[in-house]
Amino acid sequence: MAKTPKTKLKTPTDLPTNAVASVADALNGILADSFALYFKTKNFHWHVSGPHFRDYHLLFDEQATQIFATTDLIAERVRKTGNTTLRSIGDVSRHQTLKDNNAEMVTPAAMLAELRDDNLKLVESLRAAKDLADTAKDNATSAVIDNWTDDAEQRAWFLFEAAQTA
Repeated sequence: MAKTPKTKLKTPTDLPTNAVASVADALNGILADSFALYFKTKNFHWHVSGPHFRDYHLLFDEQATQIFATTDLIAERVRKTGNTTLRSIGDVSRHQTLKDNNAEMVTPAAMLAELRDDNLKLVESLRAAKDLADTAKDNATSAVIDNWTDDAEQRAWFLFEAAQTA
């Protein structure tokens, strides 16, 4: 096993350490929730069944791909501010606030509703992180959070509309 160096990572930043640490903590929570939401979305993609199988299967896969794409951006934003990010599945589980779904069978309607609600919870966390970034004068983090918020809102909207009945 490789030895762990005794020195801390020192990423240069002009941002105040304490304020940015709270932003990094919020982003690590969002990262954990993004991994949890990604896995739940893929789970539902793999297990959806019924008359709208193809539509939901493709929707869930598209959304999972979008969620997964943000994980690297979130983690790199944490690192750019001189902080460290999640390191393992265990770390994800310690930081996530979204609940896992381990049910053997979930109806398509329940899948749509649960993913919609999870995306809306993610939006709440993103808005709170944006407030922290603005307070820390971390303009770059604040700006990218806007995009992630819009993406999560769009996913929630699509899931809501897909669940509507005639």
